[in-house]
Amino acid sequence: MIVRPAEPTEIDALAILWSDGWHEAHASLVPPQLTVLRTLHSFRDRLEAELASVRVIGPIAFPHGLCMVREAELFQLFVSTTARGTGVASALLADAEQRLSSQGVSTAWLACAIGNDRAVAFYEKHGWRRVGTMVNAAETSEGAFLLEVWRYEKPLA
Repeated sequence: MIVRPAEPTEIDALAILWSDGWHEAHASLVPPQLTVLRTLHSFRDRLEAELASVRVIGPIAFPHGLCMVREAELFQLFVSTTARGTGVASALLADAEQRLSSQGVSTAWLACAIGNDRAVAFYEKHGWRRVGTMVNAAETSEGAFLLEVWRYEKPLA
């Protein structure tokens, strides 16, 4: 599987993938006020701002998954429903861990929505461990939305 940098021409397709995945996984777990702010346009805007850190698998017109890192954080990881179970998520995660490690990060972290059991199973299978809860400042068009989440960490060797 080839993990590659995202191209500016695929922002719309990636925004749809991210929006669909976020709403499927999070809409029932977070306050409705946050869900309302998670519009397709908001995902597109965030992708444009983070494009340099976005890595993807799949053709430009039909991406199968995306991943972003930010400093020591595995910031986002989403895979299309049709690509689940194919190894796309594992490949994106391995790429993110390698990128973080090559930047000198010794312990990576991620925020996981409380109750997102599918994500928990995936991360724990790949060596990530829950270290507690934290308040995460979720980015929205109206500013930070404070949300309690599970914090996961993984030492990178």
